[in-house]
Amino acid sequence: MNSMVTTGKEKLVVEVVAAHNLMPKDGEGSSSPFVEVEFENQRHRTQVKRKDLNPIWNEKLVFHIKDVADLPYRTIEVNVFNERRSSNSRNFLGQVRVSGSSIAKEGEEAPQMYTLDKRSLFSHIRGEITLKLYVSTREKVKEVGIANGMMISGSASVSSSGFSKKRKMQQQNPALVVQQQQLVQENKPTLQSQNHAKPVQPNPGELKPVVITTGPGPAVGGVAGGGAGVAGGGGVSLFSNGSNEFSLKETSPHLGGGPSNKDKTSSTYDLVEQMQYLYVRVAKARDISFFGGGEIVAEVKLGNYRGVTKRVGSNHVDWNQVFAFSKDCIQSSMVEIFVKDGNKDDFLGRVWFDLNEVPRRVPPDSQLASQWYRMEDKKGDKSKGEVMLSIWFGTQADEAFAEAWHSKAANVHFDGLCSINSKVYLSPKLWYLRVSVIEAQDVVLGEKGSTLMRYPELSAKVQVGNQVSRTRISAASPNRSLSNPFWNEDFLFVVAEPFEDYLLVSLEDRVGPGRDEIVGRLLLPVTVIERRTDDKQFVSRWFNLDNHFGNSAETKLVTRFGSRIHLRVSLDGGYHVLDEATMYSSDVRPTAKQLWKPHIGVLEMGILGATGLMPVKIKEGKGGTSDTYCVAKYGQKWVRTRTVLDSLSPKWNEQYTWEVFDPCTVITIGVFDNCRTDKNIITNAGARDSRIGKVRIRLSTLQSDRVYSHSYPLLMLHTSGVKKMGELHLAVRFSCVNMGNMLHMYTLPLLPKMHYIQPLSVNQLESLRYQAMNVVASRLSRAEPPLGREVVEYMLDHDSHMWSMRRSKANFFRLMSVISGVVAMSRWVESMRNWTKPVYSSLFVATFLLLVALPEFIIPAMLLYMATMGLWRYRFRPRNPSHMDTRLSHAESVYPDELDEEFDSFPTSRSADVVRMRYDRLRSVAGRIQTVVGDMATQGERFQALLSWRDPRATFLFVIFCLFAAVGFYAVPVKVVVALWGLYALRPPRFRSKLPSRALSFFRRLPTKADSLL
Repeated sequence: MNSMVTTGKEKLVVEVVAAHNLMPKDGEGSSSPFVEVEFENQRHRTQVKRKDLNPIWNEKLVFHIKDVADLPYRTIEVNVFNERRSSNSRNFLGQVRVSGSSIAKEGEEAPQMYTLDKRSLFSHIRGEITLKLYVSTREKVKEVGIANGMMISGSASVSSSGFSKKRKMQQQNPALVVQQQQLVQENKPTLQSQNHAKPVQPNPGELKPVVITTGPGPAVGGVAGGGAGVAGGGGVSLFSNGSNEFSLKETSPHLGGGPSNKDKTSSTYDLVEQMQYLYVRVAKARDISFFGGGEIVAEVKLGNYRGVTKRVGSNHVDWNQVFAFSKDCIQSSMVEIFVKDGNKDDFLGRVWFDLNEVPRRVPPDSQLASQWYRMEDKKGDKSKGEVMLSIWFGTQADEAFAEAWHSKAANVHFDGLCSINSKVYLSPKLWYLRVSVIEAQDVVLGEKGSTLMRYPELSAKVQVGNQVSRTRISAASPNRSLSNPFWNEDFLFVVAEPFEDYLLVSLEDRVGPGRDEIVGRLLLPVTVIERRTDDKQFVSRWFNLDNHFGNSAETKLVTRFGSRIHLRVSLDGGYHVLDEATMYSSDVRPTAKQLWKPHIGVLEMGILGATGLMPVKIKEGKGGTSDTYCVAKYGQKWVRTRTVLDSLSPKWNEQYTWEVFDPCTVITIGVFDNCRTDKNIITNAGARDSRIGKVRIRLSTLQSDRVYSHSYPLLMLHTSGVKKMGELHLAVRFSCVNMGNMLHMYTLPLLPKMHYIQPLSVNQLESLRYQAMNVVASRLSRAEPPLGREVVEYMLDHDSHMWSMRRSKANFFRLMSVISGVVAMSRWVESMRNWTKPVYSSLFVATFLLLVALPEFIIPAMLLYMATMGLWRYRFRPRNPSHMDTRLSHAESVYPDELDEEFDSFPTSRSADVVRMRYDRLRSVAGRIQTVVGDMATQGERFQALLSWRDPRATFLFVIFCLFAAVGFYAVPVKVVVALWGLYALRPPRFRSKLPSRALSFFRRLPTKADSLL
C-alpha cells in the first residue's frame, strides 16, 4: 500500500459497483443477490437486487480503521449471497478476499474486477464482482442497526427508496442503465477537482481506469485523479452488458514515470511504468575473524524479506551478488547485511543502512562504486572485519535488474530460480536442405543368389535427424540392369545452424513384407554441403556407398566393385523457412543474410502487466494463485519476462525492441504459468507450463510513432466453451525510419523470389513447417532457462491445420461476409429493374445510357467512386488494434460436442459410438458440399456442350445464332447493341413476363455428364 499520513480519521471505503454472470440459485433461473463485506469485526451489507444476475449497486460501505499502519496486513472479506424470501435464508454465490496492501489512496481508486471464489470444494460458483477500495478522510461511518442478528449499515436503509425508483426507471427504459453509469464516471472527477486545491498525482504502480471503445468515436483517456474516461461517441458503460467482457479496452498507464518525472530512463524505458527497487550489491569481505575453515555466507535482511548469498570459502570471500527489493514491499526503515558462518545462525559481522540516506541512481549514469564498510559485532562495537558493498535505489532500467535476486523469489527452490529470470532467445537460422536422389550403380545385394530367385525391389531412404523420406521402388526398365536402379526424386528437409546433423542415405532392398535389407549406406555431414541463393542447380555428384554386410573378405571384394549413388545436394538459402502460418508470420526474410534488405522501422513494446487472471494452481496456505510470465515472438527474437510469483495481477513493466523488415507481419504475445517454481512439480518429467492466453498484433494496422496502450482480453477455448483468463496490458509503438521505403514494401512480393521461381506445394509447406517447428522447439528447450516445447508449439500454432467444425463455420461466414457486398449490389440492381422507386430507376437508366455513350468515363468513374468512398470512410477508421474476436471465431455459439471434437487427439481417443456419430455428421456436411460442387460442374459442362455436338440440335441452333450475331454486331455499332440490351433488361415489370428468358431456357436444356455418373 502507498505511504500515507495517519490522522486517526481515516476510514476504509468499499464501494460495491456491480457483479456479472452470477449463478442462478432461486430455482427459477435467477437470483436476488446482495453483498456482505466484513472488516475487523465490522460487517455491512448492500441492498438486495431482485431477480438480477448482473446487478448494479454503486453503494459505499464505510468501515473504521483501528491502525492504518496495520492495514496492509489485514484482509477484507466480501461475500455474495442470494436472499430467499420464502424461507428467510440465503444461498452462497461466491466470495472474494482482498489484501489490504492493494487498497489505494482517495483520488486514485479505480474499479477492479475480481473473480468469485468457492467456499468449499462442492460449491457451484461463477461470475465476477467489481469493487473500489480506498482510504478516505471525508467519509463517515453510518449508524449501524441490528436486524435478525446481522449488522446492516444505515446507508443501505436510507437509499432503499432511491434505488427502488431507479429500478423502476431501468425496467421502463433499460438504456438508462448505461447513461447513469456514464454520468457517474463523468461527475466523479469533477467532484474531486472541487475538493482538492491541486490534482492528486496518480500512483505509478497503478493501472489507470479503462475505456471500452466499441464505436467509431475517438476515445478519451482517463484523467488524473482516478476518474474513468468516457469514450467519445461510442463509449459504453463497463457493466452495461456481458458482451463487453471480451472487448478491447484503452488504458492510460503512467508511462516513463509521467510528465512530472521525466528522466534519462524515458529514452529507453518510455513504454513502461517505473518500478522502484532497492538494490544491494554484496561484493566481498576481508579480515574476518573466523576459525574452523568453514564456509561463509552474507545475508541481506529488509523487514520480513531475507536474501542469502552463495557459500564461499573463508580464504577467498567473494560473492558479487545483487539483491533487489521492490519498494512496494518495503516494511522497514533500515536494511541490514550480515556475514555469517554457513553452518551457524550467529553472525560474524553486521552493517546497516537507513533507507532515508540511500542514494538514487538514474541510468545511464555509471554504476555506483562499491565501498568497504567496517562491520559491527554482536555488542555493536566496530570489529576488524570489513565488507565491500553498494546500495542504491533504482528502477527496472538498471543494469543489475536482470541478474538480481528478487525478494519475491524467496520461497522458490534452487532448481527453479533460473526459470524466473527474464531472458532473450534467438531462434536458430533455418535452411532448406534439398536432396535429389537420381540413380544408383553397381548395387550388390545382400543375399547371395537373390538375383536369380527374384527381382530386387530397391528404394532409397533419406534421413536427416528425425526427418525421414523414402523414394518409390525402382521400376523395371529394359534399358537398365537390375543393379542400376533409377528414381530421380527430390526431397526437402529442415536443418538449423550450427549444423550438427548428418545426411544419411540408405539403399534398401525389400526382401519380404515389412522387411527391408540395407545394401548400401552414405553418411554425409551437413557442414560440407554447398549453399545456393538462387535457382541455379549444382552439378550432381557420384558418392561411394559403404556396404555393411558379410565378412571382411567380402567387404574388400565389394569395395572393388564400387557401388555408387548419384545425388544432387544443396542448402537453399533463397527461401524463407516457415515455422509459422503465412497468415500471421512475423518474418518473411530469406535464410541467406546477403539477400536481406535494410530494416524499415523499429517495433517497441512495453509489457506492463496483467489483471484479473484466473488461478491456475493451488498452493498451501495461499489458495488459488498463479506464477505468470509473458513470452513475445517476432522474427527470430523471442523474449521472456521474469516470472511474477503468487499474483493474479502481475506487473512486469519490461520493454523490448525489434527491427522490422516488413510491415505486413504479426507479433505474438502469450501468457503462461511457470510450473518450475514448485519443487513437487519440477521432479515430474511431464511437467508443462499452463497456457493462459495469447494476443496477436498486426503491425500494418498500427500508425507510425503512436503509442497504443490497451488492455487485451486473454481468451482460451476449453471443452466447456470460451473463457476469459484475464487481461494483458501492453504499450506498443511502431516507428518508421523512412515512409517511402515502407510504402515501397507494399508493392513487393510477400515472400522471397525463390518461392515463386521454384514454388513449393501446399502439402510440402505444411510438412516443412511442422519440421521447422520441431527444430526450433528442440533448440529452445536446450537453452537455460529452457523455453518449453508446449510454449513454442502454442506460440507457433502447431495445431492450426487440424479439423474443427467451429473453424469451418467461422471461415464459411467469413466468405459469406466477403460475398455479401456482391450480393447487396445485385439486390440493388434488381430493385432498380423492379422499379420500386421510379425516380431512382429513371436516374439509373439515364446514368447507364450516359456511360454507354461515353465509355471512356467508365473506368475513371469507378476509380473516382472508390477513392471517394475511401476518403469518406477515413472518419470511421479503426482507432485500436485488432484482437481476438469471439463472435468472428464462433466461440460463443459452438456446441459442446464440436468443442470436444476439436480438442480430441489425433488419432482419436473417443469411444466408437462418439466417433460414429461425428463421422455421420461429417458425412452430412460433406454431402452438401458434394451437391454444391456437382451443381457448379453441371453449369460448366453446359457451357462445354454448346460446341460439343453432344446435343446436335442445340449446337446447331447455337452455331446459326453465332453466325447471324456476328453479322449483326459487324453492322450495328457496339454502343447501340449495349444500349438496346440495357433498356431491354431494365424495362418495367409490366412489360416483362414471369417466365424465364428464352436464352436461359435454352441453356438449362443443354446436356451434362451427370447422367453418366454411377
